Amino acid sequence: MTWKSRGGIESASHKSFMSKKWTLLLCIGCFCAGMLFSDRMWTVPEVRDISRGAGFEDEKLKLVSEGCDLVMKNVEREPAEILGEVSKTHHAIQALDKTISNLEMELAAARATQESIISGSPLSDNLKINGLKGKRKYLMVVGINSAFSSRKRRDSVRATWMPQGDKRNKLEEEKGIVMRFVIGHSATSGGILDRAIEAEDKKHGDFLRLEHVEGYLELSAKTKIFFATAVALWDADFYVKVDDDVHVNIATLGATLARHRPKPRVYIGCMKSGPVLAQKGVRYHEPEYWKFGEEGNKYFRHATGQLYAVSKDLASYISINQHVLHKFANEDVSLGSWFIGLDVEHIDDRRLCCGTPPDCEWKAQAGNVCVASFDWSCSGICRSAERMKEVHRRCGEGGKQANGSSLFCDLDIENCM
Repeated sequence: MTWKSRGGIESASHKSFMSKKWTLLLCIGCFCAGMLFSDRMWTVPEVRDISRGAGFEDEKLKLVSEGCDLVMKNVEREPAEILGEVSKTHHAIQALDKTISNLEMELAAARATQESIISGSPLSDNLKINGLKGKRKYLMVVGINSAFSSRKRRDSVRATWMPQGDKRNKLEEEKGIVMRFVIGHSATSGGILDRAIEAEDKKHGDFLRLEHVEGYLELSAKTKIFFATAVALWDADFYVKVDDDVHVNIATLGATLARHRPKPRVYIGCMKSGPVLAQKGVRYHEPEYWKFGEEGNKYFRHATGQLYAVSKDLASYISINQHVLHKFANEDVSLGSWFIGLDVEHIDDRRLCCGTPPDCEWKAQAGNVCVASFDWSCSGICRSAERMKEVHRRCGEGGKQANGSSLFCDLDIENCM
């Protein structure tokens, strides 16, 4: 073998040795580089993710904490805000009820007029005048229930608590307080009884004549017709029925009703619940006693018949449904029964049923002027034609209210309440 060939072999062997050595170093270097690279790729991002996750959790906790603070602040503010919203909602509901009541009242008036036309009966003079003048707003219509034989009672009322002439007209035109004696017709139309009332009305002009035949056992029917007629004639906030043997302080009555103006469906009076009398021949006998359950049961709560008031929507309800409302023997029971099942507020005001002197006199001296006074034993003032002036002198407002202001503050109820 020549040197050249041997030198070539040695050179190849030396290159092979160097190649193995560098290969080993490169492997070690790659391993170290891999370890370093792996440490950067896996360890560091993991720490960052953890720190970022922890930061995110902190932010969530901060938001939750802030949210709790907001909730606590809202809770602190909620009572006042809720009361404000409830008040607004209440006023809105009341306004809606008033609107519905107005529509029902107009519907009742239209139906009454339509029925008169269809039946061929002439419209009353009051209805004609009202239609020509157009309706205005009144505070209350006071219907004083009377009979053909009660001329002396009516005169005693005229001489005491019912204003006459220009004073009554002023009370009506300026302050919307209408007062009328309410009476129907006799069984003999155009007879002596009717002519006597016509003459009395011509002299005083203070009657509301109903399309109704008078009779004690027909008081429930008369009550329905009164409300239906009054609603058709006058657009008032309240309609009042009072007997002609009861003393009334009109100023106190007006102020009392004015306080309940914002309320819908109001039924005001001295609420009672007397026994249902099944025995025939006794006063206030109830022929339909069996409808009230076992013998000895009591009536449902209702206003005593001497004086009560209903709001316009209830009077309209009676007018619209008068043909299907059941009549019991006693008119105050009948009225109370018509409101069962309705969302009606019963207001029990004992000032509407004071006794005659000294009861009403003591209350007036104490500054609590009575609305109405009568004797329970007589269901009115006993011998009212003779005693009305005495009761008025001792228990009447005398042109003054309890607080010393003039009558209705010169007939300005709203500004003197």
